[in-house]
Amino acid sequence: MRTLLSAYLVAFLIAATTAVQAQTIITPRTERKQFTDAEIADGFFKVAFGAEYHLAGRTDRIRKYDKPVRVFIDNKARPDRSGLLRDIVADIAGRIEHLDFAVTTKRSDATITATLVRDRDLYRTIAAFYGAERARDIRKTIDPQCLSSFTKDDRLAIINSNVILTADAGRFIFMDCAYEELLQALGPINDTDTVPWTTFNDGVSMSHFGLYDQYLLNILYHPRIRPGMTADEVKAILPDILPAVRAFVDRRNGLSGAR
Repeated sequence: MRTLLSAYLVAFLIAATTAVQAQTIITPRTERKQFTDAEIADGFFKVAFGAEYHLAGRTDRIRKYDKPVRVFIDNKARPDRSGLLRDIVADIAGRIEHLDFAVTTKRSDATITATLVRDRDLYRTIAAFYGAERARDIRKTIDPQCLSSFTKDDRLAIINSNVILTADAGRFIFMDCAYEELLQALGPINDTDTVPWTTFNDGVSMSHFGLYDQYLLNILYHPRIRPGMTADEVKAILPDILPAVRAFVDRRNGLSGAR
């Protein structure tokens, strides 16, 4: 993989989910609609710091893009779910206020490459991307249904990301994987089993961008949250950021005045 040889590369992290093991399905109708500031902050610090599967570099700082993010879709599977993935990218783009996020048709313009494969080709693709030995370790450690990774520079700003999705495991699983892995490719790469409302919990399955996760990603991409910040630095400014985040997410979801 060419990016692994880049001189500016200081870390490579990977995240994954085994969607078929999910126990709780959350839909837009059944999802919880109200959260306290403390519940939102708790989830943010759990997913924005740390890493589910850590290969190198620091995990105790904020990791995010500080530039426009463009997604190139490399379809190698049937059924062709490229159109559905474009819709998912557009949905995410409309729900994160300060993120410039869109699909590109030019691989050279991509900051995220999303590769769609058949389920039987998943580990062959992982091995092609990361090497046979690492692929075996990934399979043994987390046995993913889908997977995402990113590289970052010495400021902890994300340089580029890779997402691998299986397209033939069913529409719901594809959407569940696509939302989680695209969101993790943006920086919140840690999973938690202690927050029951987030897609970053492998015991939760949802085929949409949940309200709770919209709060978390809008905190991450608020202009005052910068790559490389510590948890204490974020805690110091979070009370100033959270009202604006709440206002945007609630307005975008028609929840103004719900609290």
